[in-house]
Amino acid sequence: MLAVAAPRTVAVVRGITDDQLDLPTPCPDYAVRDLLNHLYDVVVNFQELARKREVDWSAKNDHLTEGWRDRFAAEATRLVESWEDPATMEGVSPGMGLPQETVGQMALTDLTVHAWDLARATGQHLAVEPEVLAALHGFMDRMGDTGQQMGAFAEPVPTSADATDLDRLLGRTGRNPTWRP
Repeated sequence: MLAVAAPRTVAVVRGITDDQLDLPTPCPDYAVRDLLNHLYDVVVNFQELARKREVDWSAKNDHLTEGWRDRFAAEATRLVESWEDPATMEGVSPGMGLPQETVGQMALTDLTVHAWDLARATGQHLAVEPEVLAALHGFMDRMGDTGQQMGAFAEPVPTSADATDLDRLLGRTGRNPTWRP
């Protein structure tokens, strides 16, 4: 699924202009710049998690220096490659204490949901494939409550009965699908 989602995320990141970096996002604590830096850390750190290594999430570097869009695209490609071997999904992550399969789904969640956050903040559209949405709803069925308790997700936002699968997913992660800057 990462191979399906990553190109969509890269396209959104490439579509962000320098004058949009200080815009607000649906994540109240993050401007576009902050969320891009977080997402860069995600694509790099989840490569290490695929290798069953521990990672340090505390480093807060500014990755938005010369050529950052190309570097993000290259790291996203490496992320996909790092999870391609089926053995990557076996066992428990020493860095997260969760099954590796769950850790891989966390990467997919971040790539997809934060791509939507960035797209919405910068006036872009994000299309998410049905198979990615189905996988993420399954992940939220299993891990949504735990993620909320750990602060990864905010309180769910109710959606209408006719909401799209993407809107329902966003609501489940604590995002308001109707959010506008």
